[in-house]
Amino acid sequence: MTAAGPAFSVHDIPFSTHGSWFDLSPVVGEKTYADDLHLVSHQNGMHAVLRLVPLDPATGDRAETRVETTPGLLTWAHPGGSVGCAYESPDTVRLRGEGLGLRIAAAADALTPFTGTYFHRDPVAGAYVFTSYETGRRYRITLLSGSLAEVSGSQALGSGDRGLTITADTDGVWEAAVEELDSARRPYASSQTFGDVVTSAERAFTAFADAVAPWRSPGTPAAELAVYVLWSATVRPAALVTRPAVLMSKHWMDKVWSWDHCFNALALARGVPALARDQFSLPFDHQDESGALPDSVTHSEVLHNFVKPPIHGWTLSHLRRRLPGPLDRTELSEIYRRLERWTDFWLTMRRAPGSALPHYQHGNDSGWDNATTFDPERLIVTADLAAFLVLQLQELASLAAELGLPDDARRWTRTASATRAAMLDELWTGERFVARGVETSRTWSTASLLDLMPMVLGEHLPENVSAALATRIEAHLTPHGLATELPASPHYRPDGYWRGPIWAPATVLIEDGLRRGGHVRLADEISARFRTLCETHGFAENFDALTGRGLRDRAYTWTAAGYLLLAEAHALRAFPPRD
Repeated sequence: MTAAGPAFSVHDIPFSTHGSWFDLSPVVGEKTYADDLHLVSHQNGMHAVLRLVPLDPATGDRAETRVETTPGLLTWAHPGGSVGCAYESPDTVRLRGEGLGLRIAAAADALTPFTGTYFHRDPVAGAYVFTSYETGRRYRITLLSGSLAEVSGSQALGSGDRGLTITADTDGVWEAAVEELDSARRPYASSQTFGDVVTSAERAFTAFADAVAPWRSPGTPAAELAVYVLWSATVRPAALVTRPAVLMSKHWMDKVWSWDHCFNALALARGVPALARDQFSLPFDHQDESGALPDSVTHSEVLHNFVKPPIHGWTLSHLRRRLPGPLDRTELSEIYRRLERWTDFWLTMRRAPGSALPHYQHGNDSGWDNATTFDPERLIVTADLAAFLVLQLQELASLAAELGLPDDARRWTRTASATRAAMLDELWTGERFVARGVETSRTWSTASLLDLMPMVLGEHLPENVSAALATRIEAHLTPHGLATELPASPHYRPDGYWRGPIWAPATVLIEDGLRRGGHVRLADEISARFRTLCETHGFAENFDALTGRGLRDRAYTWTAAGYLLLAEAHALRAFPPRD
């Protein structure tokens, strides 16, 4: 059958659906690619559970197929036939084969008392079940038509092959359903044909794309695929994930980090506002007694060993402008109290005695884990942190005034002014910003783009400071975008994480600050180059600044979100909406 929607490589972007905790992909671990597609679950971590192998029915050997993927349909294509896969629901996929068989087997060979996959036939459901220690879930295979050519390892313990082989009967076609279960449910039953399932999945994606990117056109050729990356990486609430959540990826970066989520919230705000508000709020659901947000949240783990930078005031300011309607007073009050506690964390827990400015304890706290700014020392006062905090304090002042809290509003305004003044007095040399060691008080500058992030203050910077930062930022601009370390630096590394590669969040934050600061030409150029980068090389975690090649995790949602934000803004500047 003919599939609709953007085509993509399953080696780069996993095949999944909105709400599901599992995907189909050859990516079975960090930078680990298998020969075959696997059902990979993200409950209790990332775990390859089932291996799916198309077979030549005449010989029973593995068939060399070409995998074709669109949002609604994955196909193993072969001259002698095909196998199709589509999501019927977030926890169920349907399979249909014609001219090819399929082997579904446990990915793990060994079964121990604590690891591996147990396999058995369920006589109640008339189906076969794989029980995974790693995910704590069950995977039920129900044959709808066709035959089981082989079943091996049922009830077996220890090491061995566990699985089943599906082939067609005389009409040459077979069908099956695969479900991810918590424990048990009634036998599988459905009145939908396989074609109905595909059509429904395609319609669900198209409706989401129409909501999120109604402005898309041939001039924004990657918009639909960017939407798919966000749509397919969304999971339903489960365990420690308290709301519908857009994971950073359904590859190995399968978490929500406490600044990544901000960009996803902004990209979703106009079209799916409830989901956007959930993205903004999710880390705050795990705010601790000190007011700190967690470093990250995933299905069965919340980490508090680091934090992330306070970009949430900046985010909320943009989010409120992008949402189609105002937040009600109850929600606004809750956000205010949560943002207040998060800000107080930086003002109390992260300001050394006598210091006017807060500090990071490690590069991980900044989100720029290994940036060269942190090479001399790790506990440092930086201008980017001060700038983010100024914007957050200003947003708190605005919220307080709106909520009828004038004393709070005045207090936040005074603190914002004092923080901005201290940043300029203590860290601006007249030519550039420096970092300062908390314990040594020594200062230094680097070739890291992190030193230039105070540009996020935009119109709130003195004109001379803004101009100097813009000039230095332009020096970081390669043909593909903003290098996070100057390419001429001795510390530049093509795949050096924050020591060279191009990243979406830095791009979006700086582009916004430049535009608000009046540096429109440079903002336009940065936007154009990043959009072209994504249209050419996809939505990788980051990109080689000199070649544009995608690096690390190749299906990263904040990259897709960054593209959508910049593409939408560009489209609306070119064709402003009519009143």
